[in-house]
Amino acid sequence: MTTFTDIKMLFKSNKVVAENYFFMTVLQVLNTLFYVLIYPYLIRTLGAESYGLYVFAMSIVTYFVSFVGFGFDLPAVKIIAQHPTDEKLRTHTLSCIFTAKIYLEIISLIVFSSIIFSVPYLRNNWVLLFICFSQTLTNIVFPQWYFQGLQKMRTVTYVQLALKLISLPFIFLAVHTSNDINAFALIASVTSVGGGFAAAAIIQFYDKIRIQIMPFDAVKKWYAEATPFFLSTSASLIKEQTVAILIGVFFGMKDVAIYDLANKIVAVPRLLLTSINGALFPNIISKFSTHLIKKILHYQVYLCLIIIGLIALLGKWVVLLMGGISMIGSYPLAIILSVTILPWLIVSSFIYFIFVPTNNYYFVTKNQVVALISFVVYCAIGLLFIDNIYVFAAALSLSGLTEIVFCSYLIRKNALLI
Repeated sequence: MTTFTDIKMLFKSNKVVAENYFFMTVLQVLNTLFYVLIYPYLIRTLGAESYGLYVFAMSIVTYFVSFVGFGFDLPAVKIIAQHPTDEKLRTHTLSCIFTAKIYLEIISLIVFSSIIFSVPYLRNNWVLLFICFSQTLTNIVFPQWYFQGLQKMRTVTYVQLALKLISLPFIFLAVHTSNDINAFALIASVTSVGGGFAAAAIIQFYDKIRIQIMPFDAVKKWYAEATPFFLSTSASLIKEQTVAILIGVFFGMKDVAIYDLANKIVAVPRLLLTSINGALFPNIISKFSTHLIKKILHYQVYLCLIIIGLIALLGKWVVLLMGGISMIGSYPLAIILSVTILPWLIVSSFIYFIFVPTNNYYFVTKNQVVALISFVVYCAIGLLFIDNIYVFAAALSLSGLTEIVFCSYLIRKNALLI
């Protein structure tokens, strides 16, 4: 029987996996933790209304970021991880996905522009929205999947960290009042896109790979292979991002800021935990072991329960420290949202360690469709009785638990973990 010692040995016996996990985790947490650290300054300087408007704008843009990404990452990581020394295949893969994303970026820009200039409220804030939209370029020029597949996350993590640190003085110099929201959005976008171009430069000059525009016939198979993951991501994205948009439309931008703070408190431990699965994926995919996967799932449940308990115990003081007494409404929201940590981690394990290695890509899509439908149902039922933003947080948590139940059903029905 596989024990906890076996799991530790997996890391100890493969230094590259442990290092890849560390730097991939740092990179993902950095992108979240950076704004958590400057949040106390931003919320007090910009104010809840103005900062909530930025969160609202980014929630809209995130749909297009996901569309440009189109679920290419997992199938691309799989190919790079299985053929790490095949330079010709790496070049072809990078070029195909780069080209595919360029097509999607053009479509996104047309659709985004049409929406912004058709809706009066959005048109009044078009500058902020287009500044935020520029972050879709990061998805094109920064192929994190490439570095993840090669298990070489160290360099790009250092680059991202350096750019985040460089942006700090510009934020403190440029952001002083609620009217400076566009300046903050510009700094955030330049930092994000700049990091992407730096990663692209590493690929070109250090790996000696020349990315080319490919004919559509060469990239259409990538659309087909990535479609299940795109549909899955879309369903998940609609569920997650629509909350902030609905709160902004029906309750106001201050409530968006309150929800965002609660989400930030939960996001950091959630990323720390789910990064484990992403880092282990390139290694486990070639060493499929049902016994090890079962043990990993077992310990992940206990770890999640500990994190949820810590958020309930310490969350109030974190809210007061970051946002002050005016943001105290974020505390009960954070407790409710902390439940989502469990499905994020467990369902992620199901996808990385069971569905993808067994080529059951459409199970990922089915799960997210179930999650989206259940979210809508829980919201509808909740809003019939309670008219506040806590309904959305509860619906997200219940929807996540529904995902675990549905994925477990698929695994048992198809005997994927025996």
